[in-house]
Amino acid sequence: MASLTSLVFVIAFPACYLLYKIIRTRYSLRGLRGPPSSSFWIGNQQDILYQNEVGDVEFQWMRKYGSAWRLYADPKAIQYVLHTSGYRFPKHAIVNEDSRLTVGDGLIWAHGDDHKRQRKIVNTAFTAPQLKSFLGLFQQQSSKVSRFDLFSHPLCNERNCLKLVQKWNDEVGAADSVINIAPWLSRLTLDIMGIAGFNFEFGALDDAENKVNEAYKDLVMEGTLYRTKFDVVSRSLWKYVPEDILHLVRYLPLKNYARYLKYTTFMTGFAKEIFRKSELKGTGNDVISVLYRANAAEDPRKRLVGAQLYDQVSTVLLAGHDTTAFTLTWFFWELAKNVSWQTKIREEILAVRASVINRGDLDFSVSDLEGMTSLNAALKESMRLHPILWQLFRMAGQDDVIPLDFPIVTESGKTLSIPVRKGQDVTISVSAYNRMPQVWGEDAHEFNPDRFLGIDKTKQTIVGLHANLINFSGGIRGCIGWRFSLIEQQAIAVALLEHFEFSMSEEKDIKRIPSAIMVPVAEGHEGAWLGLSVKSIR
Repeated sequence: MASLTSLVFVIAFPACYLLYKIIRTRYSLRGLRGPPSSSFWIGNQQDILYQNEVGDVEFQWMRKYGSAWRLYADPKAIQYVLHTSGYRFPKHAIVNEDSRLTVGDGLIWAHGDDHKRQRKIVNTAFTAPQLKSFLGLFQQQSSKVSRFDLFSHPLCNERNCLKLVQKWNDEVGAADSVINIAPWLSRLTLDIMGIAGFNFEFGALDDAENKVNEAYKDLVMEGTLYRTKFDVVSRSLWKYVPEDILHLVRYLPLKNYARYLKYTTFMTGFAKEIFRKSELKGTGNDVISVLYRANAAEDPRKRLVGAQLYDQVSTVLLAGHDTTAFTLTWFFWELAKNVSWQTKIREEILAVRASVINRGDLDFSVSDLEGMTSLNAALKESMRLHPILWQLFRMAGQDDVIPLDFPIVTESGKTLSIPVRKGQDVTISVSAYNRMPQVWGEDAHEFNPDRFLGIDKTKQTIVGLHANLINFSGGIRGCIGWRFSLIEQQAIAVALLEHFEFSMSEEKDIKRIPSAIMVPVAEGHEGAWLGLSVKSIR
């Protein structure tokens, strides 16, 4: 009898303590207006994770409840969580473990002092001078470029953008054809990342068979889209499990965890080979070679060792590949719907091309690309409407009060900032912030690049790294390669718009599905799909 009582106590005490923690962390939000909770364990995350398309519920709630409703889109709240108090609001345990499952112990997963140390070393590979040096790297990788095929830009050279142009020309032929641009752009950015990141030829545009392509294919969609409810509920308890014990979930006999384990196991071996080549070469200009030399120059006590070093390879690959590809996919979709803007940008590109030729240069410089105001306004506007990372997860590291730009009215009629308890979930809706009428105007749901040509930055609360968007996050966790991505986007956009016109196909029902990154899909098509009518203009 005594042993039975002890057993009941052993089971009941942790259960009661867990219930107490859940209720306590939610208590501070008792007066905050918002939709009724659809799940005891995960609240309204159930509505968000299982919505048909990103924004179905967030935009509706924002219209009804304002800038914060147990989900944060308020600018000052975002600034406080990401910038002012960044380390006091660490990544949520779910995000940390997801990062560890997919990219290991690299920069995305690291936190606290470990994050500061890793970021300092990795940052050496993404400084402004280093980004400019990619020009030489890519010119070395290119064959001779004629004066009128001027795409030897560091992130869009003959082996990459021109190769894609040639393949699309072959596919289009004499008339325009429907091309699923999503996988093509994914393959292009994979090849770019292979050369710029590791000096490695993936050959994705040539359908080359290699184990990296095979290991990575559809990893994000298969691992994160519409998880089972058992998985979602069990993950809500992860923040109560010690980190090292939690990492044992990688051995769970579930399809998505098995896929992660297979990928990270392969990438560890691949990374060791990449670093071995970097060590032998010594003078490489790719990201990993620069990182390797910076790490060797550090105080031995501050160096990245073992998994922390090797996992930077999968970190660079995952963070810099499909995120850029799908950002561009949505950009071309918007231009296909807004032909006047497509024409305006193409005319701007041709005008800058003439200036480049007149001064005797063979290619666009970074300054040329940055000076294309219409192109960059349209890229910003497309990113605003279609954030690839559409929500950010944090957790209060201590009791705190989150300030607001737009005070919230409680159910009792009071206005307030938002008190949070230690351990409370803090979810930032990137998609909702990016469409807030108070920030972007009453036409916030419409494609209007002009808003970025006359925007008054002094009237905005600063939250993001680029164009005051949080697509690249912000603060201490801001994307370290955001400038790399922007140059890559500019260069690819210029190359394709000089050669092709884009218009809508008959397949218009494109959905922004809520996987970890916002992937375009269409009913009746497998995997990422966004088909556009493409016509050659050369």
